[in-house]
Amino acid sequence: MKPLEKLLKKPGSHLPARPPAPAPAPAARRQSLSRPPASPEEPAGPAGPQPGGEGRWLELRPPEAPLRSPEDPSPGGDRDRDREPPSPEPPPAARCCCGCGPVAPVPPERLLTALLERLPAGGAHGRGCGAESLLDDIVLTHSLFLPTERFLQQLHQHFVLPRWEDGAGLRRKRAVLAVLLHFLETYKGLLQEEESAGKVIKELYLLIMKDTSLYRDLEDEILKLHQLVETVELKVADETPPPNKQVKPLFRHFRRIDSCLQTRVAFRGSDEIFCRVYMPDHSYVTIRSRLSASVQDILASVTEKLQYSEEQSAREDALILVTVASSGEKAVLQPSEECVFTTLGINSHLFACTRDTFDSLVPLPEEIQVVPGDTEIHRVEPEDIANHLTAFHWELFRCIHELEFVDYVFHGERGRRETANLELLLQRCSEVQHWVGTELLLCESLGKRAHLLKKLIKIAAICKQNQDMLSFYAIVIGLNNAAISRLRLTWEKLPGKFKNLFRKFENLTDPCRNHKTYREVLAKMKPPLIPFVPLILKDLTFLHEGSKTLLDGLVNVEKLHCIAEKVRTIRKYRSRPLCLELEASPSQLQTKAYVRQLRVIDNQNLLFELSFKLEPGGQ
Repeated sequence: MKPLEKLLKKPGSHLPARPPAPAPAPAARRQSLSRPPASPEEPAGPAGPQPGGEGRWLELRPPEAPLRSPEDPSPGGDRDRDREPPSPEPPPAARCCCGCGPVAPVPPERLLTALLERLPAGGAHGRGCGAESLLDDIVLTHSLFLPTERFLQQLHQHFVLPRWEDGAGLRRKRAVLAVLLHFLETYKGLLQEEESAGKVIKELYLLIMKDTSLYRDLEDEILKLHQLVETVELKVADETPPPNKQVKPLFRHFRRIDSCLQTRVAFRGSDEIFCRVYMPDHSYVTIRSRLSASVQDILASVTEKLQYSEEQSAREDALILVTVASSGEKAVLQPSEECVFTTLGINSHLFACTRDTFDSLVPLPEEIQVVPGDTEIHRVEPEDIANHLTAFHWELFRCIHELEFVDYVFHGERGRRETANLELLLQRCSEVQHWVGTELLLCESLGKRAHLLKKLIKIAAICKQNQDMLSFYAIVIGLNNAAISRLRLTWEKLPGKFKNLFRKFENLTDPCRNHKTYREVLAKMKPPLIPFVPLILKDLTFLHEGSKTLLDGLVNVEKLHCIAEKVRTIRKYRSRPLCLELEASPSQLQTKAYVRQLRVIDNQNLLFELSFKLEPGGQ
């Protein structure tokens, strides 16, 4: 199953699959503040809880019309869907902005050659030239049609070609140097996971350093190459790993104050983490494992641990690894699956058991028992919570390598690479949505609950002011959860000013015309900002499914350019540092720990039970 499909099916995610036929509503829900009742010609959406999620969700559908830019609202889009799509045609050629000729569709093995022929040679082209854009396009997207190792091998072959007359060989070597520099600047730490690619880069680097006399005009580039190769810390298969590697904590694992207060750093597949694996009786073993470890490796570590415990060392049946969600849903993981730690649900846990004991697995007691009462949010000002949300989400957003967005959507076409940092941010987005509902439904007093609803709307407003659209979107979605929107008495006590404010928020998050209102607001913002990341993945999915990467054996250069443009937009969002003044007082540190270690209920059935206890359907 693709990672995006897991997100679509995950309860509470903002991108669930198409919901099933509407079920009868258990109780009358609060009418949306911004939408009139549906007319008979326009049936209303489901009002009750849906198995795939709740509230208003982004719905991914394969485009039925020709490919267009995701940002284009296209008022005639509905009419276009009724037309027959045109027959496939060869992808258009992209023309270089300096007039050096079109970039015609070519076979995958010829695209690098076409790029090297167009790159600047001694200042013929300047920055911003179409060749520079083509270079960035290919470096960002080459893995869709050519593995990274093969791409670098082709680069190596171009460098060692015999010299031609009239300096053609020297120009080609300079072009290879330019591609290698841009490749290293783009990939950086990701190359630590590419053993074979690291070996090719080191060989190419040594060849370039031998020919330094050819690059007297490129001394700065040579120095930059030397620094990049040293900084990247390339991993080669025959080299021994460094000793005493630091173990990194994942949030939601080992809820320790010292861990959650640390600044977040990017995860790589080779990083080691601690994780608990539970037994059917809810005892557990703590293992140390690579983030990218396979299920088979995890089970081997668990078996080794159990041999030193009082458990019987020999088992009649082999162990299997199972994920158990707070709702009781169970799924058996296949031995070959990798990177399972970052794909777990919010309150899901790993269990090791035999097939005979599979049916006896139940969620941990703390995931089932609910204790109402006041939490930290009732004692903290909304400005402090909003600022800490923005600061934490900025850290998580900065940890995502821009190529993770491409790998997450296109991994089925180009092979699997870890996207741990992106998956953690998506989990966090779902976590914030459920945090909103959890806090409201654990507040038993009607007056306090109405005051908390007002505070959450304030927090959303401040997050929007901070240009943290991820937190803003997640809070609005959480307030539109069916278990919250049905609390009629609570919403009636909300002041009119905040009802109007929330109506504006609903309009801003309205998915009509391909999220036109949100895109217009986002376009007016200047960096730094945190976008609503699931919508970026939706755009990339449409780009992917709307046209083929290879058509008649030729690379669709226009598609590569559209994908790279979306990645460059993410790069622009993070082009400036975020500056928030946060105090280091004990109270602020307590708020920081609370925001980074949210305790949430992600079981929709349990949320509805709490909702009906607070306001029964008869009221």
